Amino acid sequence: MADKEMTVEEMLAKAKKPGEDAKILHKFYGGKTEVVPKACIRSFDDFSIWYSPGVAEPCRQIAEDPEMVYDLTCKWNTVAVVSDGTRVLGLGDIGPEAAMPVMEGKGMLFKYLGGVDSVPICLDTKDPDKIIETVRLIAPSFGGINLEDISNPKCFDILDELRADCKIPVWHDDQQGTATVEVAGAINALKLVGKDLETANFAILGAGAASIAIARLLLNVGVNPKNMCICDSKGILSTERDDLEGQFRQKWELAQQTDGAGKRGGMKECFEGADIVIAASRPGPGTIKPEDLDGMADDPIVFATANPIPEIWPWEAKEKGVKIFATGRSDFPNQVNNSMGFPAIFRGVLDVRVNWALSFFGLGMESVDGGMLWSLIGFSWFMISTMVLIKADRKGVLSK
Repeated sequence: MADKEMTVEEMLAKAKKPGEDAKILHKFYGGKTEVVPKACIRSFDDFSIWYSPGVAEPCRQIAEDPEMVYDLTCKWNTVAVVSDGTRVLGLGDIGPEAAMPVMEGKGMLFKYLGGVDSVPICLDTKDPDKIIETVRLIAPSFGGINLEDISNPKCFDILDELRADCKIPVWHDDQQGTATVEVAGAINALKLVGKDLETANFAILGAGAASIAIARLLLNVGVNPKNMCICDSKGILSTERDDLEGQFRQKWELAQQTDGAGKRGGMKECFEGADIVIAASRPGPGTIKPEDLDGMADDPIVFATANPIPEIWPWEAKEKGVKIFATGRSDFPNQVNNSMGFPAIFRGVLDVRVNWALSFFGLGMESVDGGMLWSLIGFSWFMISTMVLIKADRKGVLSK
């Protein structure tokens, strides 16, 4: 039996319900995560094995061979989720305490989807040098670092510094995680509508950390820079923008590469002729108005991934003839979200104890061999193929 078509009022009520439930359940459970021992405690005598005096033996082993820390402690499977709370979801700079629910939630996803343990660490500083130094100091306790919700542009420099210095994988999920799943989703969405990645016209709304990383990865997997238009709050990124050079190095680099695909103006002009719009910008509703989609190409694709509310509602996009529509929310059809990538990617790099595999997902992607690039984004591509966009309704937007 076909699902009953929901009214707009019913869909709005459904969209509000997760937030209403979250208020109650977070208080009920007192947070989402806890630490439990995995070693067996059969009697008080066992404490002499797991703590003093028995614990001295693994300490001696690690002192003699530091690599043994991966075999004898939880380091091998534990990630630090580090934030300063300056760019939390679409809520902005809300501080380290208010960032904690997101970091705990990240830990929950790490565990359920990747079997990875994690510790939320919210820092009471906005100083990038202090963030870098703090992560350097805590790195010996962890197998990897997940940077989260750190504002642009300092997040780029923080990631660069830590990747260069740390002996463990360092990943900024707002950059690499978002880019991985968005690009994987774009590849499959274009296949579903019968279009080629190399010739498709891309419009990217937003020029923060996520959008910049998405644009870079798209260019590295074969998108023609002449077919890419990026738009921020001040308009299309082009070589005519005199506010970019010097102050916004990452934006300026992309402006030089793409020059707005020859377009000038704002969001509506950016969307003209686009086969796919990827929005990682200001939360909606109303950030993208339905009429802004009027000039898109046939069988258009729209990823509206702002959280907690997408830039435009799915039913508004459907009325405008959007063929495939995706959001970052798990309660809407066609989810394109970091959670479809980072748990498995960290599972892989922790298992093989590497510190280089994550580095290309940020600023240094141009140096990566194409085959390696495809293999490393392959898991997210597969997940989105099977869990998200393969469900796209070829006759409309909402999957049944």
